[in-house]
Amino acid sequence: MGTAVFTAIRWMRWQLDRKPQARKRAKTGWAYSVFSHESPLYRQLAGSPEELLANKIVNLGLACQSLDGLVLRPGESLSYWRQVGNPRAGRGFRPGLVLRQGRPAIGLGGGLCQLSNLLYWMTLHTPLRVTERWRHSYDVFPDSGRTLPFGSGATCVYNYRDLCIENPTAASFQLLLAIGATHLHGEWRSDFEPLQTYQVYEAAHWFSQAPNGAHVRNNLLRRQTLRAGSLEADELVAENHALLMYPPFLEGPDH
Repeated sequence: MGTAVFTAIRWMRWQLDRKPQARKRAKTGWAYSVFSHESPLYRQLAGSPEELLANKIVNLGLACQSLDGLVLRPGESLSYWRQVGNPRAGRGFRPGLVLRQGRPAIGLGGGLCQLSNLLYWMTLHTPLRVTERWRHSYDVFPDSGRTLPFGSGATCVYNYRDLCIENPTAASFQLLLAIGATHLHGEWRSDFEPLQTYQVYEAAHWFSQAPNGAHVRNNLLRRQTLRAGSLEADELVAENHALLMYPPFLEGPDH
């Protein structure tokens, strides 16, 4: 019942929203690259069936088709779910791995969080403004092999946990997405040469324990804005708290 209520509330908000939404597409890449990133396709929970991994790649491909080439003009907004739409079987989406209350489960459109994670991380490195982002409630993987700071992603649940982005600048931005043999690729491009660069860093990190004994991972992410190598601004972008799904301590040697 809760899911149905939250979904209905989001639909009502969409109907009442008068903000201009990104609609235009550009077939060719624009002149200036603002930021690009790629994430591996094949990392998921140990023991997951190969079929679910294949389904995730199908789901990501369908979502990329809805977003690739999209142009975000000055004053426009981008809603991840308004653009991707409902991941229904009738649209070709397949069952994939999802997390429900911290436990692995099967759900239509499983794996689409990888795309919202990528989009959020790239947007933090542009002058675009993130107006809605939901943090992950669970930390799934330990840091072995982690290349980005903990908490630098954005979870998504159709349609009430959305990722929304606004363009407050005078430039237009183009989103490019593609699935390669091993990675999901993304890039923000612009029709104006970027004057600023951005560095996202972990400003604080700590572990705590919930009243029920569960271990919680916490951190603060900040972003530096640089112009010609000089620091222009340093701002808080996210505070993260996530329940651990793996042992938080290293095991001692056997005696």
